[in-house]
Amino acid sequence: MNTRDTKTVLVTGGAGFIGSHLVDRLLDEGCRVTVIDNLSTGRLDNVAEHKDNRNFQYVVDTILNESLMDELVAQCDEVYHLAAAVGVKLIMNRPVETLETNVRGTEVVLRCANRHKKKVLITSTSEVYGKAMDDNGGAPLREDGDSLIGPTSCRRWAYACSKALDEFLALAYFEEKKLPVVVVRLFNTVGPRQTGQYGMVVPNFVQKALLNKPIIVYGDGSQSRSFTHVSDVVEALVRLMAEPRALGQVINVGNPQEITIRDLAELVKEMTGSRSEIEYIPYERAYGPGFEDMRRRCPDIRKLEELTGFTPRVDLRGIIQSVIAYFQS
Repeated sequence: MNTRDTKTVLVTGGAGFIGSHLVDRLLDEGCRVTVIDNLSTGRLDNVAEHKDNRNFQYVVDTILNESLMDELVAQCDEVYHLAAAVGVKLIMNRPVETLETNVRGTEVVLRCANRHKKKVLITSTSEVYGKAMDDNGGAPLREDGDSLIGPTSCRRWAYACSKALDEFLALAYFEEKKLPVVVVRLFNTVGPRQTGQYGMVVPNFVQKALLNKPIIVYGDGSQSRSFTHVSDVVEALVRLMAEPRALGQVINVGNPQEITIRDLAELVKEMTGSRSEIEYIPYERAYGPGFEDMRRRCPDIRKLEELTGFTPRVDLRGIIQSVIAYFQS
């Protein structure tokens, strides 16, 4: 621990949507926080309010810069690794960046953390389940369940495979090197500061609805998702980092409340009082031929509850209202 018992935390991807909310929380708790972000999807505006905070340090660079990462990890007590290439559109358009950032970047983080034996939380994704929920009768997705990933010829699955490899690597470091590691599978996370630029559905719907422009639904809209407010995700991450029993574990973080994308579009229209039409576009038109999607994705969060006592506090209407307020402001 650092002088005067002030904890120093490194957050990779800390200028991103989830990362910046985590930074807010850690600074509020009195931690010293260092952020590294290359701004590929993050924004300086997300952390601008902290620029004069003496407990806050910001580094614009890539996590692939191993000498810099080694220096930053050596100076911290804990690492939250959130930096990743995310979003369906980004994955479809820039697959090389997706694979390099997610696989090589996590490898660098783990190698540096192991060199200095620093505790690290790795954020993974519900994408690693692939089409498992469609295949197992619709039961909520459990951490010890099988994954069902599509063919390598379908670019859609590159992200899922890259994050699954991150998990294998993190757990290998825990088993073989005794590195204190926690792996967290995040389900759809929503809230202020999230943009629809890379295909995130709720901010996309809200922005279109506020402008009375057509709300675009891909496919027939019967596919369902579960959404979690970013404040709930941050609470879960902080609790899991502090829980010794979470070491060497993979834990779902999400909200079991499920809704079809068609009903989500209707709910956004209702809550914004929008005159928008809802338009349905085939996946092939949006992402090209051969695109695959999963019909449902709903988490089993009993493991999270047992380890931390935490359950989500913000319901779907609260989530949507927070995004509406953000864009209205």
